[in-house]
Amino acid sequence: MKDRQYPTTAPTQVYLFATCLVDLFVPEAGLDAVRLLEREGLTVHFPRAQSCCGQPAYSSGNPEQARDVARAQLDLFSEPWPVIVPSGSCAGMMRHHWPQLFADDPVAGPKARELAERIYELGEFLLNVLRLDFSQALSSRQADERIVLHTSCGARREMGTRQHGVALVDALPGVTRVEHERESECCGFGGTFSLKHPDISGAMVRDKVASACATGCDRLVSADCGCLLNIGHTAAHDGAPLQVEHLASFLWRRTGGAA
Repeated sequence: MKDRQYPTTAPTQVYLFATCLVDLFVPEAGLDAVRLLEREGLTVHFPRAQSCCGQPAYSSGNPEQARDVARAQLDLFSEPWPVIVPSGSCAGMMRHHWPQLFADDPVAGPKARELAERIYELGEFLLNVLRLDFSQALSSRQADERIVLHTSCGARREMGTRQHGVALVDALPGVTRVEHERESECCGFGGTFSLKHPDISGAMVRDKVASACATGCDRLVSADCGCLLNIGHTAAHDGAPLQVEHLASFLWRRTGGAA
């Protein structure tokens, strides 16, 4: 992954690509992402025709179907504004794989490559473009918290987003981030992997939950909803004392919400 050059001046308008999992299962994460951006004075645009990034089809070996999904959305983000994605794996799909899907397409190819340059994972954008410093955030009315952080495989390897989550969380007053033994391991979700190999996936996520709980922390924070759903549902099913929260919602809550 090559080093990315970030703009020196923050934009005033951005798009939000919410992801299908946020839309269907964790809408509060998308709303909190919007709130974080609007609190910094940005106008957030949400093209209503957006859908999935195409990653499930792509990772299942169906590039034609992934191409169809991506093609339907290439013209939705026509203004030259950043596209903020509250998911590292979906951002990675759009930044790295959409251009590959259309590499030989004389029409869609240039559109995909131009759009890829404007894709940002939420934490990456907050830290490297808006350059937010939460060290002075008001937390006097909130109890101190010890949390564990989870970064999805795609987000970690394709987008380098673990460093963004770590920096944002570590700057928060009253929050202690605790590393656990299996932090770098996959949670077992892997999109369709969890459907095709449920026994293996189940063993992986239970290892993840046990490792997080062994730290004594009762909250796991992640910027990827697929992982949150997998980890959270497993913890609830097994009666493990572990709550999950999207990074956007955690940052919004710990920084006092509305200014």
